[in-house]
Amino acid sequence: MALFSSNITGAARSLRVLARLLSYPDGQLRADLADMHAALQSEHVLSAARRAELTALMNTLAHGDSLAHEAEYVDLFDRGRATALHLFEHVHGDSRDRGPAMIDLAQTYEKAGLFLAEGELPDYLPVVLEFVSTQPPAEARAFLGEMAHIFNAIFHALQQRNSAYASVLGALLELSGEKAHPVKLIPDEPLDSAWEEPVVFDGCSVKGQSKPDQTQPIHFVKTDAASRKPAAASAGVTP
Repeated sequence: MALFSSNITGAARSLRVLARLLSYPDGQLRADLADMHAALQSEHVLSAARRAELTALMNTLAHGDSLAHEAEYVDLFDRGRATALHLFEHVHGDSRDRGPAMIDLAQTYEKAGLFLAEGELPDYLPVVLEFVSTQPPAEARAFLGEMAHIFNAIFHALQQRNSAYASVLGALLELSGEKAHPVKLIPDEPLDSAWEEPVVFDGCSVKGQSKPDQTQPIHFVKTDAASRKPAAASAGVTP
């Protein structure tokens, strides 16, 4: 199925729905779910199976414990890098390249007439999708295609967590014309370990020595006693 046909301008609604679904599930989002569902169903740029998955996610968010949904969102997207929604986290990590990339992306938005609100980062996926939804079909598909490898990584990370949010990333892969390929994921370091303070001196252990709760070896080094006499005398110490 040619998702980006000549009338793909209708995909703008679906892209904005996907962007909204990846936003924090607060009360306003839950109030908008019915309209979001109607907008998604009004366009047929996604397969019926994918739209059914997204409908199931919306139904899940609309019902049940809202606090539990919010906690799940934070646990999924705000902890660890594998499912991070800031795309440059997957590309640049904490390197110095991330800053210039942010500036370039923000300038791309501004040239298209899209200006970020205070505190918004340009690589945040919902923001990226809002921008893509304003672009002509060819440019939109190319933009999504460039990010498909990141979508694929997040998609499989969410699948490993049995999260219904995987359907959103699957939809983005579908719109980009790509298939979800398996990827090798590096397990996230536990949050507590990542922020753990290093043990000071660690019992003075260095390479080859024992841990703080183990016996530390003491090495005696022989020296020339005669060479020490002048130093001892000068210090007023009787040998």
